[in-house]
Amino acid sequence: MTTDAVDGVAVPRRRGDQTAVPCLFMRGGTSRGPFFDARLLPPDPAARDAVLLAALGSPDARQIDGLGGAHPLTSKVGLVRPGTVPGVDVEWQFGQVQPVGDVVDTTPNCGNMLAAVLPFAIETGMVTPGGDTTTARVLTRNTGMVAEVTVRTPVGEDARRHVAYGGGARIDGVPGTAAPVEIAFLDTAGSVAGALLPTGRVRDTVAVDGLGDVDVTLIDNGQPLVVVAAERLGATGYETPAEIDADDRLRDRVERLRLVCGRAMGLGDVRARNYPKMTLVAPPRAGGTIATRSLIPHVAHQSIGVLAAVTAATACVLEGSVARDVATPVEGTEVTVSVEHPSGEFSVTLGLDPADPQRVVRSALLRTARLLMVGEVLVPRAVWDPGADAAATRTTPEVLA
Repeated sequence: MTTDAVDGVAVPRRRGDQTAVPCLFMRGGTSRGPFFDARLLPPDPAARDAVLLAALGSPDARQIDGLGGAHPLTSKVGLVRPGTVPGVDVEWQFGQVQPVGDVVDTTPNCGNMLAAVLPFAIETGMVTPGGDTTTARVLTRNTGMVAEVTVRTPVGEDARRHVAYGGGARIDGVPGTAAPVEIAFLDTAGSVAGALLPTGRVRDTVAVDGLGDVDVTLIDNGQPLVVVAAERLGATGYETPAEIDADDRLRDRVERLRLVCGRAMGLGDVRARNYPKMTLVAPPRAGGTIATRSLIPHVAHQSIGVLAAVTAATACVLEGSVARDVATPVEGTEVTVSVEHPSGEFSVTLGLDPADPQRVVRSALLRTARLLMVGEVLVPRAVWDPGADAAATRTTPEVLA
């Protein structure tokens, strides 16, 4: 693939009455979407978001005119650039698009898409592989969260190191096996809500119209999460995602609870926000620690988000939490919590402070990622004409060859 260039520097180019924007289409964990060099997009956030919406085909339930997959899990974008602060190798910004929405939400985290950030950075030359494995410190600009990500980078047939996508690692929710992507989160507590326990309590009782008093755990260890016993909302906690999506009464109860809990967590009116996520919990059925059903926030997750799993796992180790009521007990300062979800299970390793077992100091997990396509996504020039932003884009290095 080629792109227009000025002095050897690649820039988005005009193609008839459209604009061709370089991108890599990637799967990260159980999500997927286009990844862009952030420096190649319009510097103005509103103009940038217009490009991203056009690229995905939103707003439209089918996203028929773009790359979106007609579901929140496949309506995501990643914007990546080299690190600009000490100790950070790569920075990225996650963008959540709803198929029928006209907003790019850059406030939450996404641990699944995070798994594709270092592969993207290596593929585009932002990071140089350093050995059979390459580790980089990745900053999520959305919330300031930093993670150490490790990928396999063997020597290929061309005698150069490259990202390995094939391997024996398996994650539930993705068919087959792939090379592992190891993620260690360094400090995720209070990522959006400002504290691990935004109310200062492990358990809260909130009043909800039509439901009365409901016990919940309001927690944020990388993802603002409302943990509630499934049976309290008239569910079992073992429903399929399709059953949840078809149960309007259940989803209405969940949303009414979410709105109340959003305010209790200090997040304000969350009607138009993608957080807090909702997680219904029940005793495990398949040998795990806890069974979960997550909504993100208005449709059921086919599995569970990475940071939702980290946060739900954290709730399991907190004495007095709603999750602890139904979870298989876990003990020690280095514990593995097996979070059951509709597609299988998700293991999270938590490091607890020996002096304060209620404090999680480290969380680690395994994901996989794969490069699906290299190319250009076309958006109407009426949305963005790169000629107007040439000065900004021509300062960036060539990212695709």
